[in-house]
Amino acid sequence: MLDSVRVRLTVWYTAVMACVLVVLAAGAYFVLRENSERRTDASIVEMAESFLATVSAELNGAAGSGGLKEGVAAAILEHRFSGTVFVVLDERGEAVSEERLPHSEPGDVTAESLRGVANHVLAEAHPFHTIRVRGRAYRTYARHFSAGQSEGALVVLQSLHSQEEFLETAAQTFALVIPLAVLLAGAGGYFLARRSLAPVVTMSAQAGRIGAENLDKRLEVKNSKDELGQLAQSFNDLLDRLDQSFERQRRFVADASHELRTPVAILFGEADVTLAQSTRTTEEYRESLSILRGEARRLKHIVEDLFTLARADAGQHPLMLTDFYLDELVAECARNVRTLAGAKQIALHCEASKEILIRADEALLRRMIMNLLDNAIKYTPSGGAVTICGGEQDSEYSVSIRDTGAGIPSELQSRIFERFFRADKVRARAESDGGGAGLGLSISQWIAEAHGGRIELTQSEHSGSTFTVFFPATAMRPLIPRLSSSR
Repeated sequence: MLDSVRVRLTVWYTAVMACVLVVLAAGAYFVLRENSERRTDASIVEMAESFLATVSAELNGAAGSGGLKEGVAAAILEHRFSGTVFVVLDERGEAVSEERLPHSEPGDVTAESLRGVANHVLAEAHPFHTIRVRGRAYRTYARHFSAGQSEGALVVLQSLHSQEEFLETAAQTFALVIPLAVLLAGAGGYFLARRSLAPVVTMSAQAGRIGAENLDKRLEVKNSKDELGQLAQSFNDLLDRLDQSFERQRRFVADASHELRTPVAILFGEADVTLAQSTRTTEEYRESLSILRGEARRLKHIVEDLFTLARADAGQHPLMLTDFYLDELVAECARNVRTLAGAKQIALHCEASKEILIRADEALLRRMIMNLLDNAIKYTPSGGAVTICGGEQDSEYSVSIRDTGAGIPSELQSRIFERFFRADKVRARAESDGGGAGLGLSISQWIAEAHGGRIELTQSEHSGSTFTVFFPATAMRPLIPRLSSSR
């Protein structure tokens, strides 16, 4: 039952409401009792002052010749209040008045008991006290007085029956109202929780109907400014990212299948043609084997690139960091591709004169630079030029490869780092030139990012393109630089 959020919210809301009501009721009851007690005490003091004023007037007047007892009797006759008893004790502690408490029997409240009450209250320096006689509560007020030639103590007893009835009525009212209020609060809380969480239930149902086959569906956003609307919008953004990721995966699988299908088909076709003829010359066998070897090498490169990207995506391609000179690596890569450039009559220039000692994965950086140089040579026409530069500026290391090819169309520049992506013209040219599968830039981008850097197409126009790789110098600088003489 408590598995439901609506039920839990209702239970918490009801519990909190019950606690608040109980605390408020207890506080109200305490305030009512304190106010009732203060009013009772003030009334007793006022009646005591009036009673003693009457006694004093009787003793000082013409009728005062009878002594204290007659004065007290006259004052009692004048001050008859419901539930109030005046008891006067003389100097010896003897009761002067014969009045007794309502609903009491003779002997319930004796002079000795009243004297004990008076002495107890006066000894505590607190004139008020509460006693019970036959289950009824009385508020007592005791004080000494002097009237004429007489001295004594006055004890006023005020019944608390009406106050207790009022407080009992208040307590019964609270006992009746609080459960009803809690019940109504629980019902209202459940209604509000159900109404507030209704959009969540709707979103849950809509999300349950979304799968890999209909990722284009989105949750309905009724109010984008409240929390539930923001939650739905965040979920829709997640679906957008998943949709894009699934689309890239589908395109990746389709492109990978296409790239793998071509060399595999050539391998099978060439093998079938070779085996179809019973007699072939040695040259024909060597030509067939050469074709098979070339396609097998191409297939091997595609599989290796796919494996590299798969390990990179899974975070299972650790960097083997070593200290080396970036300018030497750039020069070495330039030397390695001179044969390819010379075959197309392309001028190759290397501009990396400054010594740059870095700490990185040398094998991966070499692969990245070779990929960029291979692309630059592949897409540069005969008679063109390719320039590679290495340097340091603005706390960054950089390697730039510039070619004099036809450039990349502006509408395709944002997709050049996608896996297997190649424009139609570039694809045709690459196929005729024994090009790769379109994974070189994707691998180069991953290598740059793995070292905390980035790769950018800094220039692309009809006169050529420039790819630049940037690395943070602070992250790649060795802790203990080597001396230049150690080269």
